Order: sequence, then structure tokens, then C-alpha cells
Amino acid sequence: MEYKANILLVDDEEDIIEFLRYNLEKEGYQVKSALNGKQALQTIETYKPDLIILDIMMPEMDGVEVCRQIRKQAGNEQPIIAFLTARDEDYTQISALETGGDDYITKPIKPGVFISRVKALLRRTSSNEAAEEEGMKLQVGDLLIDREEYLVYQSGKKRELAKKEFELLSLLAGKPGKVFKRSEILHKVWGKDVIVGNRTIDVHIRKLREKLGSQYIKTVKGIGYKFDF
Repeated sequence: MEYKANILLVDDEEDIIEFLRYNLEKEGYQVKSALNGKQALQTIETYKPDLIILDIMMPEMDGVEVCRQIRKQAGNEQPIIAFLTARDEDYTQISALETGGDDYITKPIKPGVFISRVKALLRRTSSNEAAEEEGMKLQVGDLLIDREEYLVYQSGKKRELAKKEFELLSLLAGKPGKVFKRSEILHKVWGKDVIVGNRTIDVHIRKLREKLGSQYIKTVKGIGYKFDF
């Protein structure tokens, strides 16, 4: 039987919880809920969610603080965390993601769009598991990334990438949906001892888009980039 992810919904509005639960359970996901941050932290002690949908504005403990606590306590078993909120200011989004959030979903959201976002976030885990099972090969959408041979195939056609372009693509595609901050990209692709400017990332992103198309790598304003497929 196909494994369906465990999802934890955290929101102080019960009608929002019920709306999200209905749509997730219709897709076969296992769903639990919490009405505040403290309840959420208690729930994850026994219920190990693959994904947490977390409201920001809540009484007692807001979502940003809940995320911070989860990142401290979860150890190696880190769930994916997506913030769900009616606030869409840049500073709120940046704060949420810098605390350890993986995505930011703005209310109101249509059911079909919400489920698509959930599936995109969960693909990260399945993509990583597939890469482990198949060695160093990662299949994401119509891209096959061979990390041993430094080769990329798009719909079966070989694409020529420079080494840093390949490493940047491999990093982003390894966790679809995750927002990588510029500092994290610089550290993981160029190394902490190499001094390069932010424009270096932009140039490599532009080259990847020219070679593969603009549909894969998305810009997250003021933060960095993420891979979608």
C-alpha cells in the first residue's frame, strides 16, 4: 500500500482546521490538529508528522516561536514546516522562513491550490528517498540528475552544465519546495572560504534558466531560491 504522509494542522480557527482536514483526508493523508502552539508541541512528542501546516498569528505562542521550538527539539527527524497565514508582508515572510520554515502559504487559498502545494512539499522527502535507493541519481519531473557523473538529462536529452551550475541545480532539486537562502547557497555550493558576491548566484541561476527553462527555479523575493516541478 502506498504510504500517505502524516500531517499536523495548527491553527486557532476551528473552521480553517476542518476545511483543511477535509481536503487532506480526501487525498488519503493522515491528519491531526492542534488549536495553539503549546498543544502542537505536545502533539509532536507522540505523533511524528512529515508535514506541519502552521498558522502564524495564534494566542499564547505564535507560529514563528513554535517553529523555532520544533527545530530545536526534533533532532534528526525534522518535519517539513509550511506557514499558513493571512499576513503577506515581506518582513513576516522573511521572519517565518529564517526561523526554519520551508514554505509560506497565504490565506485564503483554494482547495486545489492548497493540495498542490502540499504535494510539492512532500515530494522533497520522496525525491530524497529515491536518490538514496538509486545511488547518486535523482529524478525530479523530467530532469534526471546524475551526481556521480555530473550529468543532467531533460526528457532524455543531455544538457551541458558547468560544474557550479550543476552543483547549484543539484542542491535546489534535492529538496523541491524548500527555500534556500542566499547565504546557504553560497556556503554549500561555493564554500565558506570562497568570497563571491550575490550577483554570482544570480548569474548562475540565469544560465540554468537559459539551458533548462524558467519553470524549475523560482525566486523568493528578499530571501533566495527554490526548485519546483
